[in-house]
Amino acid sequence: MPIEIDPTIDFACKMILGNPLYPAITIHFLNAVLSPRTPIVEVNFINPIVGKKYEEDKLSILDILAVDDTGRRFNIEIQRELQSWLPKRLAFYVASQFVEQLGEGEKYQTLIPSIGICILDATLFTKTSQFHNEFRLRNSKGLELTDSIEIHLLELPKYHAPSDNKAIVDPIKQWMYFFQKAKGSTPEKLKRILADPIFSVATGVLEMIERTPKQRAMYNARLKMRLDQNSIVEGAIQEGKAAGMAEGKIEGKIEGKIEGKIEGKIEASAQTIRSLEGILQLPLTPEPNLLAMSLDQLEKLISDLQDKIRSRLSK
Repeated sequence: MPIEIDPTIDFACKMILGNPLYPAITIHFLNAVLSPRTPIVEVNFINPIVGKKYEEDKLSILDILAVDDTGRRFNIEIQRELQSWLPKRLAFYVASQFVEQLGEGEKYQTLIPSIGICILDATLFTKTSQFHNEFRLRNSKGLELTDSIEIHLLELPKYHAPSDNKAIVDPIKQWMYFFQKAKGSTPEKLKRILADPIFSVATGVLEMIERTPKQRAMYNARLKMRLDQNSIVEGAIQEGKAAGMAEGKIEGKIEGKIEGKIEGKIEASAQTIRSLEGILQLPLTPEPNLLAMSLDQLEKLISDLQDKIRSRLSK
């Protein structure tokens, strides 16, 4: 039977990569992404996912926080939608983990690298086909200042699975395939293409979620929340556009000239802004203030308000 659980849903991802019952899965994933000179052999979870916790805290943020055997700190997260603030969020979390290590009176020499890994089911960098991008503190010629801050971004849509169904050998490509193709595949197919035994364990976690009522309920709740968020955001944007366009068309017809059409677009944008502000429960900007703005300024404000709606819903 095909697997019904999607590992890109944050609850499923954390059950795979943030589960103290299966640290070997996380170790394999970290070694695949980082390709460290000395392989990671141990990992401890700072915020492990356990039964009591996920039952009582149903809507918690399901990032994975871990420390390896050298003390390096990891923040692993999965994102299904592209948000404009994602790069800043990744930088903020990694920098926060780095800063939090140093207590009063402690020395900078004690600081251990902080590493962020984001699995993104969207495309952030359109100018490169590379699905794995690593970011560190280097100058324009590649000279590295320090390895203290490191961010890895895995863009799933950029990975193209082999069409011949042959076994995948490269560990990071194995993980890209798993996150991209596990849902809808059979365990037998995954075992054939992902020959490393660790993927049989990861597949078993997906099957466990599927057949365990409490875990399946949590998975369904997270899936529903994502669908609801997308519907609310899209509905809010479309509602604002529709209201604004209606005003714009009326104004354009009244004027009947190019100037009137421009004013109509300004009216449309102003109405869109006030609709989005209402959704966000913000004080409505006085209409004369909006009408005094240029179209470029209004479009920038609309974009900022849409980002606020998405950001608020993702918290």
